[in-house]
Amino acid sequence: MSTEFSIPAERFDAKVFVDTLPGRPGIYRMLDSGGQILYVGKARNLKSRVASYFQPSNVQPKVQALIAKTASMEVTITNSDTEALLIEYNLIKKHRPRFNVVLRDDKSFPYLHLETQHEFPRLSFYRGSRKEPGKYFGPYPSAGAVRDTLQQLQKLFRIRNCDDTYFANRSRPCLQYQIQRCTAPCVGLVSKEHYARDVGAAIKVLEGRNDEVSEDLGRRMEAAAGRLDFEEAATLRDQLAKLKVIQAQQIVTAGADHDADVIAIAAANGEYCVALMFVRAGRSLGSTTFFPKALLAEPQEVLSAFVMQYYLERDAPAEIIVEQDFDEMPLLESALGGRLGHKVRICSSVRGIRARWLEMTHNNAEQALTMRRLARAGIESSLEDLREAFDLAEAPNRLECFDISHTGGTDTVASCVVFGVEGPLKSEYRRFNISGIEPGDDYAAMYQALTRRYKRVREGEFIKPDVLLIDGGKGQLAEAAKVLEELGVEGITLVGVAKGADRRAGQEQLFLLGESTPTILPPDSRALHLVQRVRDEAHRFAISGHRRKRAKRHSQSILETIPGLGPVKRRELLKRFGGLQGILRAGIEDFIQVRGLGRELAQVVYEHLHPGR
Repeated sequence: MSTEFSIPAERFDAKVFVDTLPGRPGIYRMLDSGGQILYVGKARNLKSRVASYFQPSNVQPKVQALIAKTASMEVTITNSDTEALLIEYNLIKKHRPRFNVVLRDDKSFPYLHLETQHEFPRLSFYRGSRKEPGKYFGPYPSAGAVRDTLQQLQKLFRIRNCDDTYFANRSRPCLQYQIQRCTAPCVGLVSKEHYARDVGAAIKVLEGRNDEVSEDLGRRMEAAAGRLDFEEAATLRDQLAKLKVIQAQQIVTAGADHDADVIAIAAANGEYCVALMFVRAGRSLGSTTFFPKALLAEPQEVLSAFVMQYYLERDAPAEIIVEQDFDEMPLLESALGGRLGHKVRICSSVRGIRARWLEMTHNNAEQALTMRRLARAGIESSLEDLREAFDLAEAPNRLECFDISHTGGTDTVASCVVFGVEGPLKSEYRRFNISGIEPGDDYAAMYQALTRRYKRVREGEFIKPDVLLIDGGKGQLAEAAKVLEELGVEGITLVGVAKGADRRAGQEQLFLLGESTPTILPPDSRALHLVQRVRDEAHRFAISGHRRKRAKRHSQSILETIPGLGPVKRRELLKRFGGLQGILRAGIEDFIQVRGLGRELAQVVYEHLHPGR
């Protein structure tokens, strides 16, 4: 239960406001003259915490800047510190106040998933909520790290990675068997017992119990040699050698039951980088980095805010190792333990292998921050050159680029990519599925995509770019100009990017609206390199979307195209006849026997599968 109260801006008096506050836990919000939230904070004692902002002795730059903009305050009284922590988290996530540390929390980390319900379990890449039955291993910092691990395990234990539908309809081994990445359980080339033994060994490796697997392989190799089965002995010897290679690559190791996240922070020129390393089953799965927005914040505040915002919606391991102490550590331990149902320990004073983990993670944070600063400096220089090339009043801060992709006019997809002074803003990329146009009409596709995008820009849903790049020449540029004019969107510099005569990089012709001749920048121009980079990224994003759409259409089951046949009835058909080949061999009377079909739908199914009969 919480209670809220505030004093309106026109009557706000800091001393009066503080006098009304109780000495209880709660949340306080500082607002500007327009009612926008500047800062959200929590306190064990609201009265003393809020009063500290208005003390003459408090000369911290952040506090002075915050107080100068504060026109009113709001307070929520809570029953506990934990309740205050959760409300603070939700308010920061919703409003993203400019003076709070705000994490761009858009990273979803992948896992390895073992489908334990199947008699021949599948080991596969997985991303999403972990509600499906089975065992999960991770998280991994990137999709590449998962696929590397998956590839190593396939080479070592030859566990299948095909989906269940593909598995159920095989009549002969696939390519994975031919290249020795699978033992072909789909066609009975391996027994359940032997396959289960390989799966068990793979689980042990993922859990860090490599020594147990090595000992077992060694015993089996000696036993095979003792009974003169030299072929089996040689296979086990090769497995053992591959396992030792994997062990050699796992530089950072600890106890096989040790799970921890290691967090370090680097700071320079008002910017922060937080590095996070995942340690699971005693081995490092790799690290990733975050760059939180932290206006005038101190490193301790950034670290505390990161732990809160990152873990209050994610699972946490039993141990979180941080680079330095912060005040909220006990409170966060309690909140995370209560949410997850297991004890979570946050610690900073560590020795031995944990100290090495922290050192490694801190080095990663510093390196990432250095690379980010260098990249930003390069982009800022390129944007300044772009200003000179297009004779703009000031260097642009935001660029958007559109491209169209299709095959023979089918599966048309438009892409929109966004670049800022920090480089590509991938969370703001968008794709548009184009429909209702003549196949191959790129002008109409561009018109439709731009209209859909800039209606939302006009409504304030997206930030208006300074420069809009269009992949194409005068025709595409004219469509873009028409859209902006119809929507009444002004203040955007339009540039068409057309390939040169030989279609080679460095010969691009840049068409500016209203100019009859194109601008051709020298091949070594930084402005041109930036335009090429943005254009190529738009092209890549459009192509990948188009390919995904085309693959989905071509891979769609023929059963999904039958009217009246929903997912439940499709499953019944597949279960009854053992796969698509069995369904194709069945007749109308066979279909009638399937639960839920009936004669009329059975007739539709048969005619759809056998047109012309």
